[in-house]
Amino acid sequence: MLSALLAIGWEPEIRGYIVVLIMVGVLIGGSYMLIGSNLGARLGFLVTATALAGWMMSMAIIWAVYGIGLKGPDATWKPAEPVTIVRGAAKLNLAEVLEVAPDVAGKTPAEASEIASKELQAEGWRLLEESDPQRGQAVASADKIIQVETEEFKLGEYQTVEVFDRGGERYPKLGDAIDFFAFKHKPRYSIVEVAALVPQRTEPGRAPARPVIDEQQPRRYVVMIRDLGAKRRPAFLIAFGSGLIFFLLAWLLHRRETYLRENLALKA
Repeated sequence: MLSALLAIGWEPEIRGYIVVLIMVGVLIGGSYMLIGSNLGARLGFLVTATALAGWMMSMAIIWAVYGIGLKGPDATWKPAEPVTIVRGAAKLNLAEVLEVAPDVAGKTPAEASEIASKELQAEGWRLLEESDPQRGQAVASADKIIQVETEEFKLGEYQTVEVFDRGGERYPKLGDAIDFFAFKHKPRYSIVEVAALVPQRTEPGRAPARPVIDEQQPRRYVVMIRDLGAKRRPAFLIAFGSGLIFFLLAWLLHRRETYLRENLALKA
């Protein structure tokens, strides 16, 4: 019976709340009891609250510097405006990624894709290699836009061809190497080119057929913009709020000490 009871793992949802309550009671309550027994209830509470606010401010500053602790939304790719999915290389200028529409009249989708790729790179777009981790992030975000948000294709109905990237430079910089003060960014864009696949008939017991690009359909271009998110925002807010409370309580302690000295001098 004892072994059966020990085998049961009881982890209720309120465990996190219980841990916080225990922390408040032991850490803060224990500190207040120790300090209050030496300085008195009121002064002990003021000193304990000041120390807690200072510790919260220091902890939040460390969170903000290293990007740990309580985090905000991470950076991600979002659909760009005014056009997110461009159906055909001849319409890339409508998405404002090319100044002039590529001349692809009479070209096959593969030839039009090659012409558009050369013109994009000529205007500053960088072609990402398949081994580049940034390519994988852009493709994953484009899959979500294609399959969920716009329902352009379903899973297995298309294939990623090329991924382009442009922008995102940081400024201001001191020279070309020192970017310690580069806290601003230029907009960063990404284009994911996908091609429709020829529907394949699946037969039970046989390996799936290799994907074949449908050369009758124009290529799709998913245009996205980088949202930098707010990963360190909660830490900065906690540090700012805790810092205000800390300096206010420290000022109250200083004012109390000043009044105490003045009163003791009058009695003398």
